[in-house]
Formats: sequence, structure tokens, C-alpha cells
Amino acid sequence: MSMSERFSLRPSAEEWRRDWIARGELRDQRFELPPGVSSVTFDRARLVNVDFSGTRFADFSSHAGEFVGCDFSGTAFDDLSTGIGLRRTWRGERWPQSVFRDCVFRRTRFAPLTSFGNVRFERCVFDRSRLRRQTFTMEAEFVGCVFSGRLHDINFWGRPIRHESALGRERNAFTGNDFTAAELDYVAFKHIDLHAQRWPPGYALLDRVGARVTAVLPLVETWPDEKHREEARLSLEFLAGGAVKHNDDHAVVSPLDMGRRLPPALRQELFEALRGTSSDTCPG
Repeated sequence: MSMSERFSLRPSAEEWRRDWIARGELRDQRFELPPGVSSVTFDRARLVNVDFSGTRFADFSSHAGEFVGCDFSGTAFDDLSTGIGLRRTWRGERWPQSVFRDCVFRRTRFAPLTSFGNVRFERCVFDRSRLRRQTFTMEAEFVGCVFSGRLHDINFWGRPIRHESALGRERNAFTGNDFTAAELDYVAFKHIDLHAQRWPPGYALLDRVGARVTAVLPLVETWPDEKHREEARLSLEFLAGGAVKHNDDHAVVSPLDMGRRLPPALRQELFEALRGTSSDTCPG
């Protein structure tokens, strides 16, 4: 079916399925759910400048869908699957990719542990969206997106850790993203070019993290409280291990990474010692 065909939204022909199937192209209007319907699969559908704001989906799935300039402000996704397909498993086949381009997700509620699937977000805005506990993003791509507000417990992956043959690629595009207005709370960036993103004020993009950690450990040992020393040691060990394993010994670091249970003065002291002044690769 060509995505330029007339848009249709109909119940699935399979009686056991509760979702309705959207196909074809829809432009410049509001998306309205039929009464009593909250589960929709977008099957090769193309939606341009469509208003989804305030809509609640019990299940939102996209199979090779394209969403351009759409507004998802205040939308709630109880279950979201973007880019896996109608059958959920595609044995021996390429997974179709869904694309969201120039879309707005403002105060959008993403259910925790969303399986994003093979999806690409281009120039999208995530403005105070409820992005929490999103660890299943191994196949998702983000290019030129803007994030603001608190991001909590999220993994971003520049390299799929499985399903490369189904995706047809060995790398996820992750570049040009702007986190300058975001609060990164337990957010991990794995196998990603950290220099190709913009970071919040107060964060430092550091190289040679392992060597830096070794260099500041003597400072930690001068602290009188053993609890503070132990907290700092564990935090620095975790920081160095992740940097070496995932990002060629680079990391984006904030004072909180020094140890969340440390007094603020000690966190700041250790952060300044770690970043130094001559080898910081991210000014400001």
C-alpha cells in the first residue's frame, strides 16, 4: 500500500486483536479516536502536521510509519511500540523502521520500560516529557533532537546490542542532540560520540577518565570520614568502568557523579579535581 493513499482507520480483520489499523496518509488535522477505541497500529501510515495532543493510547504501535510535524503534547502512551511491526517478531526479515521528524513531545507521558524498537527521531522536541526508566532503547536513533526537563534512568545506545541483522545496521545514529536544558539523572550514553552532542551547563565532557580517577584517589584518602571515602571510591570506580567499557574512556560528568550521598562541598571539590583546568574537553 502506498502511503499517499487515502487514510483509513478500521478494526483489525483478526478477531483476537483489540487494536484498530491505520493506513494511508493523513494531513493537517486532528487525529480523532473512534468512541471506545484506544489501541491503534499505524501500518505504513504517513501523518503530516497531525494533532495528537491530549490523546491517551492504551496501545500505540507503528509499523514502518512516518510522522512529520506532528504534535504529541500531553499525549499518554500506556504501551508504545515503534518500529517492530504488526507481528511483533520478524524472524528472518528486516525490521521496518518508523520515523518521527520535527515532532513535538511536550509533557508527553511515556510508560516506563517502553520498547522503542527500530525507530528514528529527527529534530524532535522532548520538552518536559515523562522519560523515565527507559532502558529498552537499543534500536532507537536520535538525530538533532532537543531535550529539556528531567530525564531519569535512561540508556541511549549508539550501537545495537542485538538484532543487527534485523535492523540492517551496526550503528544507531545519535548526533546533534541538545541536552543543554535537561537534567540528566542516571542517564547513560553508550557507544555514542559524546562530542557530537550539546551538554547542560555544569557538566564536563572529559577524556582519559580512568587516569583522572587514579589521579584524584589520593585526595579522597585525605578525607576524615570513612563513609565519604567509600562513597567516592565506589562512584569513581563506576564512572571509570563505564567510560572505558562504553565510550573509549570518555564521559559526561557532573558533581552528582562523584557520589550522591556526599556533602555538596566534597562533591564539588572532587569534581573540580577530576576535571582539572588544562584537559577539560568541553568548555563550561
